[in-house]
Amino acid sequence: QVQLVESGGGLVQAGGSLRLSCGASGTFIRVNTMGWYRQAPGKQRELVATIGSGGSTNYADSVKGRFTISRDNAKNTMSLQMNSLKPEDAARYYCNGRVVVRLTPPYEDEYWGQGTQVTVSS
Repeated sequence: QVQLVESGGGLVQAGGSLRLSCGASGTFIRVNTMGWYRQAPGKQRELVATIGSGGSTNYADSVKGRFTISRDNAKNTMSLQMNSLKPEDAARYYCNGRVVVRLTPPYEDEYWGQGTQVTVSS
């Protein structure tokens, strides 16, 4: 079993900063691409940022220049530094990971965390 657990959400004023963290635990070989997604009430879940195991990153246009994704492969953790937060960034943020759970034959599965709430007051 693989678990992804997020932390770091909370309430912040517009213009403020928050740092989200996600840790992977359980039995697995390695974690490949990891990412953050968010879902606001009444909206579809959307990509925020992803990071490959080699460190390559991808950001939604709406967060470029404000959010920074990073990871520590040795610890199987990922973080999202969110600066200059806007009311429209308020959502539940989910950690996502593509995890190699078996080598022979190779098998990768996708896992989601339970999410952490980010609230931005104007």
